[in-house]
Amino acid sequence: MPSIDAFNTLSDMTPFSFQTAGKILFGRGQADQAHDLVARFGTHVLVVRGRSVPFVDQFCARLRNAGCAVSEVVATQEPTLADVQSAVDLGRAKAVNVIVSIGGGSVIDLGKAAAALIPSSSPALEHLEIVGNARPLSAPPLPFIALPTTSGTGAEVTKNAVIGVPDQGRKVSLRDDRMFPILAIIDPALTDNTPRSVTLASGLDAITQVIEPYLSRRANPMTDAICRQAIPLGLAALARLIDGEDRAARDQLAYTSLIGGVALSNAGLGAVHGLAGVIGGQSAAPHGVICGRLLGPILRLNFDSAVAGGTDLTRYHEIKTHLATCFGLDRETAFKDLPEKLDQLGLPRLGTWLADTSDLAAMANQANSSSSMKSNPVFIEPEGLVQAIRGAL
Repeated sequence: MPSIDAFNTLSDMTPFSFQTAGKILFGRGQADQAHDLVARFGTHVLVVRGRSVPFVDQFCARLRNAGCAVSEVVATQEPTLADVQSAVDLGRAKAVNVIVSIGGGSVIDLGKAAAALIPSSSPALEHLEIVGNARPLSAPPLPFIALPTTSGTGAEVTKNAVIGVPDQGRKVSLRDDRMFPILAIIDPALTDNTPRSVTLASGLDAITQVIEPYLSRRANPMTDAICRQAIPLGLAALARLIDGEDRAARDQLAYTSLIGGVALSNAGLGAVHGLAGVIGGQSAAPHGVICGRLLGPILRLNFDSAVAGGTDLTRYHEIKTHLATCFGLDRETAFKDLPEKLDQLGLPRLGTWLADTSDLAAMANQANSSSSMKSNPVFIEPEGLVQAIRGAL
């Protein structure tokens, strides 16, 4: 039996809360029952989908055979405010009473936002953070069910939807505690044979989303427990999938993505995602690529600040060890060497989308106003954030 001393770190715990989706189903074959489960929540169904998942056609056919009226929205990009309004208008016109998203994080966010806003009596902009008034929803969302087909964002278990507002050059969140999906079905089989480039980018997003909550100033014992296991699990799975298709690794990366969504909802994120919202709003760079490219530079900045401030470095050393083990890096220089390793793996640099003449200082200042930045373990001066962006270009 462990001694009472083993629990001394918990003796003066700061109070915390913990929230997630209403119900989570995880494992291969779980998607086979999705149509039956959805039909229990309503008979007028709005299905938000990507273009290329054959499972969605089968799912819609099964819903119709069960007597449901089915309307479909095809998401072709990360959702903008206009995309959300279009989905809301369709949902209202069809009197839908349940919404299902089947796809990547952008598809899930579009469906989640539509479910939140269809019953609302106020304009969408009223509820958006930063560019709007961040007002709570005026009515409870419609029942929302999510089935991810990529392993990256963990959006199937979060209470926010990320929405692009092009005329403001920002990607911001619509957020409300009632926006958690009522059901999340994570079937790793839906992610099988994802193209290598998508696996790499989305996988780096998933890994960032278990690293940032682990280092977050809002971390708590529950998020620590799940992230501590998921970080090495996700890194090892991604390393295997880069070399070739692997069913077990797909399962493990899907699990890591799920844990990232649970963790960020309860412990927040950090400077990587603070910057990603700004860079993604001002360029067409994929979110996972942005996160992967910023991860090394931000980890270095956070680590250097922790060293200078005399902070406990245990968690940073754990992450260095996992990166070194899975990616063949030197442990002591793992944060510095990660960008070069990603070059070797074929992850594009952000300079593909972001010009050298971009106003990096303005981006850094905008990022510092984001909710993600408030959870970063240390405050990073704008000059440091500029340095991180330059390192990613």
